[in-house]
Amino acid sequence: MDLYAFPPVAAILDAAYSLLMGLAALLEPLAGSAAAAASVVVLTLLVRAALIPAGIAQAKAEQTRSRLAPKLRDLQRRHRKNPERLQRETMKLYADEKASPLAGCLPMLAQAPVVAIVYALFLHTSIAGHANALLAHELLSVPLGTSLVGAVAAGTASAATVGVFAGVLVVIVAVAEITRRAFRPVIETAMDASPLAGAGMARVAGVLQFTTAVFAVFVPLAAALYLATTVAWTLVQRLVLRRVYPLATA
Repeated sequence: MDLYAFPPVAAILDAAYSLLMGLAALLEPLAGSAAAAASVVVLTLLVRAALIPAGIAQAKAEQTRSRLAPKLRDLQRRHRKNPERLQRETMKLYADEKASPLAGCLPMLAQAPVVAIVYALFLHTSIAGHANALLAHELLSVPLGTSLVGAVAAGTASAATVGVFAGVLVVIVAVAEITRRAFRPVIETAMDASPLAGAGMARVAGVLQFTTAVFAVFVPLAAALYLATTVAWTLVQRLVLRRVYPLATA
């Protein structure tokens, strides 16, 4: 069974298709043949703008975790040999402070279906029973439905394909490295304060910053553009919100 043929899913895809085509038509006088690619970027910005309240909640959650870090470390020292007691006391601390250890996850979770929709729009030749005109659009002569891995595997990867994807990947990796460096103290503090942390979790968290680049080589170019735009937005937003909601000092 084709999930994308299921009526509710097909209706969502058709609505997203109409939105992108409408944006592309509006942007064509400015972007020319890259209008569809520009519409993906604009869509990303609209989604991230809608998620600003969730980003603020995430910044507040980081601020709360930094404030609670000394208390969490104290719990770890007192209940190191009793993991069950440590977990209970940790949950009680968060409950007393009206906080959640999982607070701030909404921006990442909310974007997962959007990435899936963009992926599907540039994967299928028909949407809700009609031809998918988005597949005819390109960015610098590279079809938006092309994936780097797919093109290499099929032997159709051109210099333009490699160059465009290289540009997108450079953006993603550069943003990931800046994020890793700028927020490394936060990651390490959070890991030290968490009762679930292992010895190498801080290093793992840093490496995970680069998994978006790996994912981008497998998805259509349009989805890769979405990923590059959203990680850049995330970095700028976190830098701004960090100034508004600074972490507690030791």
